[in-house]
Amino acid sequence: MTTVSEQQVEPDVLDVDRVTIRFAGDSGDGMQLTGTQFTKTSAVFGNDISTVPDIPAEIRAPQGSLPGVSAFQVSFSSFDIYTPGDRPDVLVAMNPAALKVHLPDLPKGGIVIVNTDEFNETNLKKAGYAANPLRDNSLQAYRVFEVAIGALNARALESLDLSSQEVDRSKNMFALGLMFWMYSRPLDTTIKFVEDRFGRRNPKIAEANIATLKAGYYYGETTEAFAQHYHVPKAKLAPGLYRNVTGNEATALGFLTASKLADRPLFYGSYPITPASEVLHQLAAFKRFGVKTFQAEDEIAAIGSAIGAAFGGSLGMTGTSGPGIALKSEAIGLAVMVELPLVVIDVQRSGPSTGIPTKTEQGDLLQCMFGRNSVAPVAIVAPSTSSDCFNMAIEAWRIAIKYRTPVIFLSDLYLGVGSEPWLIPDPAKLPRMEANFATDPATFKAYERDPETLARPWAVPGTPGLEHRIGGLEKANITGNVNYEAENHDLMTRLRFEKIERIANDIPEVEVFGDEDGGDLLVLGWGSTYGVIRTAVQRARVAGKSVSQVHLKHLNPFPKNLGDVLGRFDKVLIPENNMGQLSLLIRGKYLVDAVGLHRVTGRPFMIQEIEDKILEMVD
Repeated sequence: MTTVSEQQVEPDVLDVDRVTIRFAGDSGDGMQLTGTQFTKTSAVFGNDISTVPDIPAEIRAPQGSLPGVSAFQVSFSSFDIYTPGDRPDVLVAMNPAALKVHLPDLPKGGIVIVNTDEFNETNLKKAGYAANPLRDNSLQAYRVFEVAIGALNARALESLDLSSQEVDRSKNMFALGLMFWMYSRPLDTTIKFVEDRFGRRNPKIAEANIATLKAGYYYGETTEAFAQHYHVPKAKLAPGLYRNVTGNEATALGFLTASKLADRPLFYGSYPITPASEVLHQLAAFKRFGVKTFQAEDEIAAIGSAIGAAFGGSLGMTGTSGPGIALKSEAIGLAVMVELPLVVIDVQRSGPSTGIPTKTEQGDLLQCMFGRNSVAPVAIVAPSTSSDCFNMAIEAWRIAIKYRTPVIFLSDLYLGVGSEPWLIPDPAKLPRMEANFATDPATFKAYERDPETLARPWAVPGTPGLEHRIGGLEKANITGNVNYEAENHDLMTRLRFEKIERIANDIPEVEVFGDEDGGDLLVLGWGSTYGVIRTAVQRARVAGKSVSQVHLKHLNPFPKNLGDVLGRFDKVLIPENNMGQLSLLIRGKYLVDAVGLHRVTGRPFMIQEIEDKILEMVD
């Protein structure tokens, strides 16, 4: 929601503290690029930001159709924010289908900017309109601004030797320029982006995009259609160097940093899958830092190569989404048996099976916990925000190296493609990691364990005197020879299980936001629900309700004090983008009568949904 202060920057510029804009159009209209550039400009300007793209599941839906609508929502503010907002203040609709799909989310009195050139009979029919909504008074509850974006864009580029298709592709930049004027954003960041991207290889396209960007800006400045425009002051963020980062970018940066902290080369074997492919793309760009990336022929080959890299002394890693985790399950079990450090990324999406590849969900928690044959425990960490992906990537490798175990890094689409400002950390303050390879043949025993962590030695093949058996057959305690004895199998199973349990001694205890000594209600979450839960709890506390929050970043094992904290509260609410997977684990382990709030629409929770449930439970 936009809130307005009494201060006026100048007579026609209204000072506001937060604005949420949703750009929406056909999947070929460049809405993701438009939203991304508005986001980057706002980040450079100094606002706090939070974004969420909404990408069609169809690779290329019919132009002008409802399934083909692509959108990008960005919220920018002068204070700390945790979500991209429940509903937009402004909807930029490039065609009738975009208006039809997204108008229900716009509150009454919200601003609608429509590209009137696309509101013809054919496009109205594709969108399911019986009459033109711009003419039948159905939009009278909104502040509608009709702009002939297509015609104005074409006029701005008429002096350039461009095809009609090239002209049409530039119209998103006209819309972006107009929004830059409306919200007092500078053009410099986007102009530099265009010059860097097109300047050398296609200067004509660069010139066109810059020309229409400026045309949109000056149209807003000169037309009399807009009585006022707006200014969102800089946010008061902690001092330091910031950059805007998506979750997948932060994930790649975190794993690169982990390799430097451990002084080990990073190997990433992956098979392309939405929404995890961007991690492969990002890591492939880090070749100069010693990162090796391998695009495998399938998911099984990808994790097999990562296990091989771990055996060879590298930081072996693989990444996928839910369907790929299913395919990798046997090999994850192999990594459990050989007890080598391995990290598996799961950027979750809507399922099951192929599901809705471009929509978010938290449906893989139980699969990651138990989706292997026999007893095959692994550690699981889950970032809570897009920027937190960096921290938890480092944490995943810290655990994997120290405990010689596979670790699943459980992200999701909402975190992976969403973005926010990231405070770049001081490298000197990041935790160092020691591989501590076995080197002494006189004392080496392949499965002799560290008394504290129960980790076995990590012996790099080729080291003289450290030859040992490796593979999926059960190993004898201490020696690591193949062993089929019942008592040994029971012992080794318990040791592997206990090793994961002991990680709880080495991770932070949960912190309570709110009433540390307990109260009426605790809202417990994990992963990408952090922002909406925090905002809903803040609102409830402002209203005088005894409500607190705990958010989990370590899901296996749970932090040591979690059971004690849960016992301090009368009720526990667990919102999840699934049908209650964390609820099942919490109820089973701690015998807490937790109440679940479940959403599986492919979209994140709205703050209002959680706030309403909180009020229902405490009133």
